[in-house]
Amino acid sequence: MIRYSDIKAPLDYNNDWLLNYISGKLKIKPGDIKELTLLKSSVDARKKDNIVFVLTVAFSHRDEINVLARNRHNKNISSYTKKSYRIENKAFLPYRPVVVGFGPAGMFAALYLVKSGVCPIVLERGLDVDSRTKKVQQYWDSGILDEECNVQFGEGGAGTFSDGKLNTGVKDPICRTVIEELALHGAPEKILYEAKPHIGTDQLCCTVKNIRKDIISLGGEVIFGAKFTGFTEKEGKITSVSYVKDNVTQTIDTKAVILATGHSARDVFDIMLDRNIAMEHKNFSVGVRIEHTQKELDISMYGKFADHPRLPPADYKLAVHDDTGRGIYSFCMCPGGFVVASSDRNDSIVTNGMSRFARDGINANSALLVSVTENDLDKNDIMSGIRLQERIEKTAFIKGGKNHYAPCCLAGDFLERKESKEFGNIIPTYKPGTTFALPDSYLPEFVCEGLRFAIPQFGKKISCFNNPYAVLTGPETRSSSPLRIIRDNSFNSISLKGLYPCGEGAGYAGGIVTAAADGIKCAMAVLDK
Repeated sequence: MIRYSDIKAPLDYNNDWLLNYISGKLKIKPGDIKELTLLKSSVDARKKDNIVFVLTVAFSHRDEINVLARNRHNKNISSYTKKSYRIENKAFLPYRPVVVGFGPAGMFAALYLVKSGVCPIVLERGLDVDSRTKKVQQYWDSGILDEECNVQFGEGGAGTFSDGKLNTGVKDPICRTVIEELALHGAPEKILYEAKPHIGTDQLCCTVKNIRKDIISLGGEVIFGAKFTGFTEKEGKITSVSYVKDNVTQTIDTKAVILATGHSARDVFDIMLDRNIAMEHKNFSVGVRIEHTQKELDISMYGKFADHPRLPPADYKLAVHDDTGRGIYSFCMCPGGFVVASSDRNDSIVTNGMSRFARDGINANSALLVSVTENDLDKNDIMSGIRLQERIEKTAFIKGGKNHYAPCCLAGDFLERKESKEFGNIIPTYKPGTTFALPDSYLPEFVCEGLRFAIPQFGKKISCFNNPYAVLTGPETRSSSPLRIIRDNSFNSISLKGLYPCGEGAGYAGGIVTAAADGIKCAMAVLDK
């Protein structure tokens, strides 16, 4: 096949336009173009008077060698071979590996193992996605939180209640494997070619359920409500794991444990510390969520094309460094989304962003985060990053009213250092509710000053950031893990052979796709591939 990239297509293009464009540029007949496949599609909105799609396609032709030869000086034309992902050899282990955690990392680790012919046992402290959804909705509606099953814990991990973003800057073919597996298990086909693919919470819930059913049908076992409590070892090698289910402690003998517990399972870090498993500080970030109306953002990004039916809800990615060199940036931007209550503790407030696949909510939201480095922490206390997160979350709980309401304010008032009294044209989407309080009352001073520096800078790039009625709701503290469980080149913990720290929680990923890819890599390491 032939690959043709960097095609600038008008917003109203169709298949006939594409065929005529390719045939005209390459001097071939439209009828000779077969199996035309869209490989990638993105929006170029840099010129507000001429917004276009940028496409990459593949097609077959009866004389591809000649076509390629005649266009060998065109950098956008190349040979293309579709790569298929498959596990060619079945593996054998004399024991069943255990996967702890059923977020993206644990899920894809288990899927790879079971497709290789090995039957893993998965332990997940939360519940299946249907039961979990009911628990989460109860929390949002009434403030009644289940500390073991919530936005952080349960089938699919924290990413289940998010925008379901799949774009990553990591250039690793395993990331493409993750995308294809998600599509195979029911995710929208668009994720195969969109430059910024996403699934959305509504679609992701069904997708993770299908993956679980596939794992079980092939011989794997998934145990919900099973909280990891520890392990045994002998001569530097793991020999078993223990968990609690229905108040009963149980043990599984094994020689391989993929530890994919996510960044919010803080009790797991305590277990690692108690058992002298090597860990190290890792940079992370904290901040708030900012909300604008999606219509206002669309106008800021698309200008006169803001209402064009083929344009997706606008998004953005922003970053700046303050005078000290500290980074402030947007994260997990959710077009047409909601700011959601994401705590796993009854004395804490945690926020996150979520969108449905259609991204059809009134507001757009994004985290605005300020980098926290080891210099901001107690270097002698490996848990100091977690303790900082906990202090922020507990203080926010108090400032919100101790009823799971989140503290919020208007962006203009925040910049002027005054507490808000009423909302303007933007109403916060956070449930159960909000209470007016400045971020200064629950975030460290360096975080607030970083935000005050960044917001006007962002306003120079995107006009809606100049709206004083934009809403800041906080805190956002769980963007990544503040710790890394150190592993060697074989993916084993450097402290214990057979323990495979994996995914975001262990400090080796940053999003759904990279976490899932790391799960596959750890599974391959278990099988010594």
